Amino acid sequence: MSLLPLDGPPGTRPAPSRSPAAARLFSRALSLLPLLLIGAWAAFDWPTVYDGAARLATADPWWLLAAVFFTCLGWVAAACVRQGALPDRLPPGLLLASQFAAGAANHVLPASVGAHAVTLRFLLGRGIPLPRAAASLALYALVRPIAKTLVLLAFLAASPDLLPLDQLAPDKGTLLLAAGAATLGLAAPALLVVAVPQLRRPALTFVRTALTDARLLHTRPARVLALWGGAAAAPLLQAGVIASVGAALGLPLTWTQITLAFLAAGAVAGAVPAPGGIGPVDATLVFAMAALGAPLSLATATVIGYRVVTIWLPLIPGALVLSALVHRKVL
Repeated sequence: MSLLPLDGPPGTRPAPSRSPAAARLFSRALSLLPLLLIGAWAAFDWPTVYDGAARLATADPWWLLAAVFFTCLGWVAAACVRQGALPDRLPPGLLLASQFAAGAANHVLPASVGAHAVTLRFLLGRGIPLPRAAASLALYALVRPIAKTLVLLAFLAASPDLLPLDQLAPDKGTLLLAAGAATLGLAAPALLVVAVPQLRRPALTFVRTALTDARLLHTRPARVLALWGGAAAAPLLQAGVIASVGAALGLPLTWTQITLAFLAAGAVAGAVPAPGGIGPVDATLVFAMAALGAPLSLATATVIGYRVVTIWLPLIPGALVLSALVHRKVL
């Protein structure tokens, strides 16, 4: 009887082997993929980078430094919300690094798909079961808009006459688009589960895990503070970035006005899926600040500067961290 490795039971074929060289090549290609995507997007949107950098060159550097500080705190807030949405304890350093890397991925794909994908890979790499990891992503996605809406309502209650909401109200077409997107987002998963019987058991497991974890998390004060406190702080920190850039450029608006304009712009245009909210939110934010009395050119420059500080400045470092985490198999 031959002892060659190719021999085996009749009717069977040897399992294909993967060479170590091919595995290393695939790993390197995967780690370089984020950089290639970022480079392609930067080349496509280069005018935004150039215009923003030209205007920021004459801005107050200390206020720009404050904007960078608020941007860094935003990653800390995101990490707090991620930890608050999960009963298991995560390593703080790696969690923060994953959220920094997720920021780069978030600006490539719409509707936070990139950030959720990076976080899901991170959670699975930490040994979190898939149903629990998916449930934490769902809770994160649910809490963020609720907390942002509550912050907006609190600001409107404190200053009801500060923001002209009648001028910012979306038209009929935008409302229909938002209603259609919301209906599709709710109906599509349900129809998919009904049409594909193989998905029913995983869907029921997901719902059961999500409800169980949500109840468990809200019995732990530390998790509640991290979840809801981080979610409420995130839009305030983003507004702090805009206000700092506006102060650097001489924007004649108060921080309260800018915060209200940002929260209202996110509520009006946030239903339109775009990478990192770029596009519809920017246009609505410029219009909101102009409605509050800011010159249109200065409001536009402020939004461009905000995008440069929050997207383009950390984009390359975030892509490098993302590649490093992939290379080290953290993701």
